[in-house]
Amino acid sequence: MPSHDFRSVHLPYCIKKLPDGNHIVLNRNYKPIGFRTTAQLDYEAYPIGVKFKRLTAKTVAKLSFKGSSDADAIYLYNDGSIPTASAKNMQAYLERLGILAKLKFTTEDSSRRPLLRGEIISAGRRR
Repeated sequence: MPSHDFRSVHLPYCIKKLPDGNHIVLNRNYKPIGFRTTAQLDYEAYPIGVKFKRLTAKTVAKLSFKGSSDADAIYLYNDGSIPTASAKNMQAYLERLGILAKLKFTTEDSSRRPLLRGEIISAGRRR
């Protein structure tokens, strides 16, 4: 899907749970927020995952445009509720963003950070 507007690249569409328990916020093209590429990405290769404190089923349902409590993939809108399509859709989306903005993270695990460009994997560090 081509990205021709700010919303589809820079605003949250989905919050996806990774196998390690972290969540990432994705744009409409299932890329991390701000990524404008058609390349297949390994989400875990980027320092974008977070572990939410107290992400309850009730909170997940409030974030989901359809009220789903599935924390593996939380969709903030769909093609029938695109925020820029109407004032009503935008208001509902902004309410969900307000809930998302208040969520807290656990502390970062610095031992799991990805390699930076030019870094070499040492014997003591596993990928």
